[in-house]
Amino acid sequence: MRRLMYSIILLLFVACGPEKRLPILGHREVVKKMANGSSVTDTVYQTIPAFRFLNQDSTVVTNKNFDNSIYVADFFFTSCPTICPTMHRNLMKVYKKFKGNKEVKLLSHTIDVKYDLPSRMKSYATKLGVEGTQWEFLWGSRDSIYNLAEKNYLVAVKEDKNEPGGYIHQGYLILVDKQKRVRGAYDGTQEDQVKQLMEDMDTLLKEYN
Repeated sequence: MRRLMYSIILLLFVACGPEKRLPILGHREVVKKMANGSSVTDTVYQTIPAFRFLNQDSTVVTNKNFDNSIYVADFFFTSCPTICPTMHRNLMKVYKKFKGNKEVKLLSHTIDVKYDLPSRMKSYATKLGVEGTQWEFLWGSRDSIYNLAEKNYLVAVKEDKNEPGGYIHQGYLILVDKQKRVRGAYDGTQEDQVKQLMEDMDTLLKEYN
């Protein structure tokens, strides 16, 4: 159902043309508040909450490290025998295009917290060709990562010993704006959707110029 929702919203945006702003995904709430002595209606959008993890250099990384940046998030594990290698080969295209752009970051959350300690993710990042911390590989407690995936990024993750590698997860690349709102979701295994992601990132950056 989430996959269908993301696909429909993405297709609607593409059909509207590049002059349109990207949609804001997730839950929203209409609230009334006072402004200049008058009651006005405003929409409050779901945002990515505060977090605190360790990156591939065993350095503490929080949501504040992503202030003033748009970013792309995904969920993976280093021993994944299925979709992760394809996802990250495609995400490398995004990394290379925006490398050095201080307004753009990437972050990959491991869902295998027992095996993927920071040192292992450092080796993984190095092998992939990632330098510095523009692309962060984040490790934390199982509950914090799984809750963040399903409640905030709307990405399904699950341990399942019967599945290849022992985990099930969706291969979405999630685009987040500077206000920590989800602005798009793209199948990281599909080159055409990754191309659309990069185009949408350019569109999103223009909102802040």
